[in-house]
Amino acid sequence: MFASLLGIALALAPAVPAPPLSAPPPRSEERLLAAPLAKDVVPAPPPSEEVFAIPPALRAELHARVIVPAGNSDQQRLNRLVRFLFDPAGLGMGYQHDADHTVTEAWQTRKANCLSFTLLTIALAREAGIDAYGQEINRILAWYRDGDTLYFSNHVNAGIRAGGHRYTVDVASDSILSGEPPRQIDDARLLAILYTNRAAGLLARGQYALAGDYMAAAFRADDSYPAAWNNAGVLALRTGSQADAERNFLRTLDLDDTHEGALMNLASLYASRGEPGKERKLRARIDRIQRHNPFHHFLLATEDEAQGEYVSAARGYRRAIALYDGEHQFYYGLARAYLHLGQYRKAGDALRRAQSLADRTTAQRYQAKLDQLSSKGL
Repeated sequence: MFASLLGIALALAPAVPAPPLSAPPPRSEERLLAAPLAKDVVPAPPPSEEVFAIPPALRAELHARVIVPAGNSDQQRLNRLVRFLFDPAGLGMGYQHDADHTVTEAWQTRKANCLSFTLLTIALAREAGIDAYGQEINRILAWYRDGDTLYFSNHVNAGIRAGGHRYTVDVASDSILSGEPPRQIDDARLLAILYTNRAAGLLARGQYALAGDYMAAAFRADDSYPAAWNNAGVLALRTGSQADAERNFLRTLDLDDTHEGALMNLASLYASRGEPGKERKLRARIDRIQRHNPFHHFLLATEDEAQGEYVSAARGYRRAIALYDGEHQFYYGLARAYLHLGQYRKAGDALRRAQSLADRTTAQRYQAKLDQLSSKGL
């Protein structure tokens, strides 16, 4: 998915550990991701009009498949647009987690992450006369470690107003865990996210000068984007300016006082400077945030489960549920832990609750698992 970088935690000093995940999560928007351009060459930051520009060939295909056909209400055009985006007979867009593309690049490659898919959807919807805008979810379950860098994610998707109703078009809705609804954002924030993501990829490859150009473009687009300031702090650290890094992390926290990436980065910075008092205060803030974050407990529970610590896993899943009772994957994890513990009745109860919260397709999979339990007389 996408959004842009929500944070990078440098291994300057022992940092709050992130539970290991098997692979980077499919999202973007608030994280450091590299745009997969030809031969790994990243051009200068594209202007806003280039980011949203629709190539003539794509515009012609859109008019032929979405705008011209009979049935021209907003709702009918939206239905055709969604088919056009996903159907192999249309664009057949595929997901790629690091594809921080402009509209043209997404069309050329047929690859998009959440951010570039959102840009593509908005541009095409507007061309079709449909009201479209970006939406951002600040807190999702998406963080992972790559080398000495810890990545946090948020998520963006496209909001649509059509026929008196509001809709969301999302390339990764089935893989997002979030405890909050999306909020509408403007095009400037989407641009800041794109520039910040690309800056992150450049930073990771040691291309600091060009990363700085992209960071500057992000601030010109939207200087209230917390992730941009956090990444600018990481860039300052990597180029040897601890004072600038500290100012940038503090600016991040002025904009979002729960930004875990900035809190971890700043705590690590204070630890590296021999300022344990400041570090302890920040670690305490991180602990308070995580203690009340159901997704944090879910991650810890999945780690315990992977290590065969099923009692601890069940405890973690129950804690996540106590904090947020509306996520089917919390209950599914709890059911797995109970099965390993031989507590089959409790496993069945947790599975039924997971089924009641899931979408139709997932609920059918849970029903199949319940049927397996029943067939064994459990």
